[in-house]
Amino acid sequence: MVSIVLEVTCSFVAWLFLYICFCCWNKRCSYEWSCRLVTLLHGVIVTCLSGHVALLDGPWPLTHAGSPNTSLQIHVLSLTLGYFIFDLGWCLYFQTEGYLMLFHHTLSICGMIMVLGLGKSATEVNAVVFVSEITNPLLQTRWFLREMGCYHTFLGEVVDFFFVFLFLVLRIGGGALIMYAMVTSPDPSWLLKAGGLAMYVVSLGFMVEICRFAKRKILKKYHSWTSLRNMNAPVKTNGHSTAH
Repeated sequence: MVSIVLEVTCSFVAWLFLYICFCCWNKRCSYEWSCRLVTLLHGVIVTCLSGHVALLDGPWPLTHAGSPNTSLQIHVLSLTLGYFIFDLGWCLYFQTEGYLMLFHHTLSICGMIMVLGLGKSATEVNAVVFVSEITNPLLQTRWFLREMGCYHTFLGEVVDFFFVFLFLVLRIGGGALIMYAMVTSPDPSWLLKAGGLAMYVVSLGFMVEICRFAKRKILKKYHSWTSLRNMNAPVKTNGHSTAH
């Protein structure tokens, strides 16, 4: 357990040090810019690591919920836990996030601490990390595109599409399968099951916000398309059609 605490502490210090380096290198940019660079890097690294653990290294989370933690699972969760502690502290200090995101971070931290302390159930928690973090690089890319004035481009459309698609398919759909496997398995702790359900409810809250965003964007595109169509439609004059 001492080694895990040391590993989490080193992870926190490493993410904090990386943030300070980004702040020094990007003095003309805001603190949020540097923090989101750290978030982007964490999202890419942890998505690759947790995906490797869940899909290749195993055990399979849908059939082995509550199984003992492997060394690789411990390393991935320790790395992620250190980041979430850093990010929660940053969000509280700068007060940039709402209650839903703060609740999400708190649940994530408590869940990973519990799993690392119990020595089991890292299989399903690692899978939750994978389906949750896979959309994070896209979310950060979207923010950077907006800051650089490149959001309203084809690249911005592609990023938005894949963000919404992956969120609904993996985080909501895949998350539901993971939650079902966790709840129906007798091995995971009941407290971990309750925390997992609470985390899924938070994801549903994010889904509502994303669906509202997607609806607004689709309606805006539709209105733009109909306006352009009406402008290009031929106008009848004395029984004859003439173009604008």
